[in-house]
Amino acid sequence: MAEYGLLSLVPPLLAIGLAIVTRKAVLALFLGIWAAGMIVSGGLGIVQTFDWIVTALSDEFQVRILLFTLLIGSGVAMVWRLGGSLALRNWATDRIETPRKAGLIAWLLGLLLFFDDYANTAIVGSTMREISDKLGVSREKLSYIVDSTSAPVATLGISSWVAFQLGLISDAYAELDVESAPPAVEIFLRSIPFNTYAILAIAMVAIVVVSGRDYGEMLTAEARSRQTGAVVREESTPMQNVEEQLGTPSVNNPRLLAFFGPVVVLIAVTIGSAVWTGYEPGASAYDVVTGADYAAALVYGSFAMVGSGFVLGKALGVLSLGELTDTVVDGFGVMLTAVSILVLAWSLGEAVDALGTGTFVAGYAESVINPTLLPVVVLLVAAFVAFSTGTSWGAMAILTPVVVPIAWNLAGDHTMVAAVVGAVFSGSIFGDHTSPISDTTVLSATFTGADLIDHVRTQLYYAVTVAVVAIGVLLAWGVTGVTPLVWLPVGVLTLVGLVYGLSTLDARRKGLDPAVAASVGDSPEGSATAVDDGDE
Repeated sequence: MAEYGLLSLVPPLLAIGLAIVTRKAVLALFLGIWAAGMIVSGGLGIVQTFDWIVTALSDEFQVRILLFTLLIGSGVAMVWRLGGSLALRNWATDRIETPRKAGLIAWLLGLLLFFDDYANTAIVGSTMREISDKLGVSREKLSYIVDSTSAPVATLGISSWVAFQLGLISDAYAELDVESAPPAVEIFLRSIPFNTYAILAIAMVAIVVVSGRDYGEMLTAEARSRQTGAVVREESTPMQNVEEQLGTPSVNNPRLLAFFGPVVVLIAVTIGSAVWTGYEPGASAYDVVTGADYAAALVYGSFAMVGSGFVLGKALGVLSLGELTDTVVDGFGVMLTAVSILVLAWSLGEAVDALGTGTFVAGYAESVINPTLLPVVVLLVAAFVAFSTGTSWGAMAILTPVVVPIAWNLAGDHTMVAAVVGAVFSGSIFGDHTSPISDTTVLSATFTGADLIDHVRTQLYYAVTVAVVAIGVLLAWGVTGVTPLVWLPVGVLTLVGLVYGLSTLDARRKGLDPAVAASVGDSPEGSATAVDDGDE
């Protein structure tokens, strides 16, 4: 493979920069891939550009995620036209009467659906969108809550993320040929306190929701939504606008069964399929978890969700067979923007892989590492790789085989190995949360119906705040040797102080109430109408 050095950073940074500046993610991603094609081919590069797109579409895992996304679109469309979303909104009106309660429920749902980040975003985003709109919560705020609980939670328990990382840890120890190496699951469990960004990101959501305080562009978005009822910005491009694309459901007596039925089927079939794909005679629970095919399980679950829509449509007498079939196709259309961005993001991943971007960054970091700063350096490198490639799993795959041997050779200690494993998780998620080309970021915006770039811009302030505190916790451990379990509560208190301080300063500058998110505006119906927020 040719070595491109610093030149390998140009395409991903170009794509990300253009996406943030122009707010046109599809165009920015394509131009980033094209720039990489020009570098690799030494010419126009258009042939290489489309080769990468085709390669992205030939990856089995990615094709399954595309199928899952399209089928979930159909499932959401089914729920909408059967009147499930309307029934949920009517039911929630008398029970969830404040934005704070809506935010807390979204946060709790994010904690409960820990088994996969994609399923998490799909279920929580689709469930809470109508309720949040009713209460005047901005789509940007809901996207932040969903995004900042999905991947972080998935790195702390039994999930597709952990199964993937366990395999990487096992392979890294096998290469080291360490005598009496601990099981990969032990290293993972010991790494949890060092996964500081994930833990503090979850805490940050709770702090922001309970306090009702915001800062940065999120404060502007929340003020717009509370004061005008516009849950999205004027001229924004929501990743999903179900009401606009599917029309108002003509259901005289909407029933909650039309909502909860398909959602329960999705969860049950997804979990059951994961167990089924991982099971073999004599397999332990650990073997089942690590051997499960989570992408396939998501496809089976989303297909079952669509199937349940057909059953309910006929059983409730709401839609005919022809109308149900049309709804499936229309649901595909709801997801076309998300699918386009996912394909291009993965294609850019193929491009930066060909350029060796991740390997270049990891190799450079390896030459400047010392034991005290090792977890911090690993976090930052993982963040940059995930940010520039758009894939946290890619960052994990690149860095885990590199940093585990470094940690062992520098310290000869399994605790240091656990620390860098936690730092890889943290950095990968932080990079995801700040990147407009990340698949989890794209899907969070999709299922909440937010504009992708608006989601990234508003979430960026909170992600950076959490990352700074997370780095401080790792530095405190490196200097004192005291377990992060002692420093994490200090980190949470620091976040509380920062939220109150930064929200007060920013609100004073903008002439707004720092706790505007705790109030219900005069026009809480929302309905995804838009006005200019005047500050972006």
